[in-house]
Amino acid sequence: MPGSGSSRTRISSAVVVIPVHDEADELGGSLAAVAEAIAAVDIPVSVTVVLDACSDASASIPGPDIDVTVVDVRNVGAARRAGFLRHPAGDDVWFATTDADSRVPRDWLRRHLWLADAGADAVVGTVVARDWTQWPVHAERLFLADYRAEQRRDRHGHVHGANIGVRAAAYARVGGFAGVRSDEDVALVSALDAAGHSIAWDTEAPVATSTRRVGRAPAGFADALADIIELPGTA
Repeated sequence: MPGSGSSRTRISSAVVVIPVHDEADELGGSLAAVAEAIAAVDIPVSVTVVLDACSDASASIPGPDIDVTVVDVRNVGAARRAGFLRHPAGDDVWFATTDADSRVPRDWLRRHLWLADAGADAVVGTVVARDWTQWPVHAERLFLADYRAEQRRDRHGHVHGANIGVRAAAYARVGGFAGVRSDEDVALVSALDAAGHSIAWDTEAPVATSTRRVGRAPAGFADALADIIELPGTA
């Protein structure tokens, strides 16, 4: 797994950033899941929630132990970027990110840190669906078939902002998340790969993410699901 860009500096602290745009109904569940993941590791972890142009009650959800920053950009890439800019980018710091409509598993951070200490500069994880109630009955079957089709022995081929971690120094060296409205996660992973950093394409700690029909980011997971499930001849 370690490559030419990998470092074996042991991770001593971590940061989790969650971008939020009108997620009052979802954010509490996301933060509770992250808290469970933090409880499973033995290093200090800080959480930053980035409230981006929120017009609902999202701001009332984070507790006093959560760092909150407010932006008005309506841009998920810029929101993730703003969250990480609040933290030093040392080689012993792990930057992880997920989404307000997602639920990380308890071993999420533990898995990231294990891979980092084994030599990974970044961890790119998978997702699973939280439920399929808003979609036709064949939706899950089509999604799983398409998702598995892209997987290869050495990498699963999927990039999700809901399940990414990166050594902070490597993140800084490639310029971090781009301020784009979609595919900021893909751009970051591509930059890390091009720079020769070691990437662990992990399938062991999938994040449960929303399968709502209307997503917050253009060309995001909701649109990807629609492209897969509403293929000609599948309805």
